[in-house]
Parts: sequence; structure tokens; C-alpha cells
Amino acid sequence: MDLDVMIALGSNLPSTAGSPAEAVLKCRSIIHHSVSAVDHTSLIYRTPGFPAGIGPDFANAVIRIRSSLTPDELLARLHRIEAGFGRERRQRWGQRTLDIDLLAVGDLVLPDPATQTGWRELKADEQARLAPERLILPHPRLQDRAFVLVPWAEIDAGWTHPLTGLTVAQMLAALPPADVAAVRPWTGGDWDAPPHA
Repeated sequence: MDLDVMIALGSNLPSTAGSPAEAVLKCRSIIHHSVSAVDHTSLIYRTPGFPAGIGPDFANAVIRIRSSLTPDELLARLHRIEAGFGRERRQRWGQRTLDIDLLAVGDLVLPDPATQTGWRELKADEQARLAPERLILPHPRLQDRAFVLVPWAEIDAGWTHPLTGLTVAQMLAALPPADVAAVRPWTGGDWDAPPHA
């Protein structure tokens, strides 16, 4: 059975595709042609590195596909696409040529509600230090990240978290306004030029 799949794309380093924005565009095309048709896509947004001071601005976008693949099969395909862009997993939340995150697959909760809730409720210092050894769905950090929720709200503000009952729009409204304001649509042109104020 096909399920709606939400995927976050991000990059803040040049790659064989070019600038971070070009990497996101090319990645979106590769997913469309080799995984499943992209049926909705956000704009590309320019966002400050996360966490603060991590490095250059990121290009971020969210896409939606429909797929009958299992979440683990999807994740394996997405990791192969990352590797094709030179992605190396050396540092948690580090700079990257391409980052693809599986945000949600239908209303699946993996591996179980208690584990997902535990990872979602981790304290900030533990989030930076610990990484799960298996896929957690929905992504346990999605409610904290304006760079995910702003583009997601553009294409599906009504998506509802299966455990918290909060919509994307509600999660976005709960974030600090300064975090939301820092996520700006990329207007095209030279990525290396300073972003517009």
C-alpha cells in the first residue's frame, strides 16, 4: 500500500552538483526519478547553520512522495543518494554536502510509541550527543526545527503528529519567532552572494 512520505533535504557545502541549493535541486530530481515521483515540493529556503556556528547557511526543502517501500528500504535508498553526493557521517549535526531525513511515513510510529516519545523528549545536551541506532518515526526532532517546519507547512500544514496530535502549523507556531524568521526563501541567483535582509 502506498503511503505519503515526507522527506527533508538539506546542504551547506558545495558538492559535485554545485552549490548547496543546486544539490537540493538535483537531489529532488534524483528522488523523483529513482525512488518515487515527487508529488509536492516546497521552495528552497536559506537557513542559518544548525546548531548556531556550525558553518555556512543551509539550503533546505521538504518534499512529499508516495511509496510502497518499507521505511528501512526508503532510508537505505536515501542514504545511497547522500553517498553519491560525497556525504560522510563523521560529526553529528555537522556540515554536509547533502542531508536527507525521513520525516514521516504515513502515520507510522517506529519502532514503537514509547521509544519515539523517549527520543522526542530528549534534553538538548543529549540530543547533540546521542544518535539512535535504528530508524525513529516520525523524526524525533521535527517539532524543534524551523528549517523543517517552514517548508513543510508550505506543502502540508495540516499533517498531524500521530502521538502528540499537533499539526505542522501548530508546531511551527510554537517555535520562537526569531527561529522562524531566520528561514528565508531562496530567490535564486548566486548562492555565495550574501542573503537578502
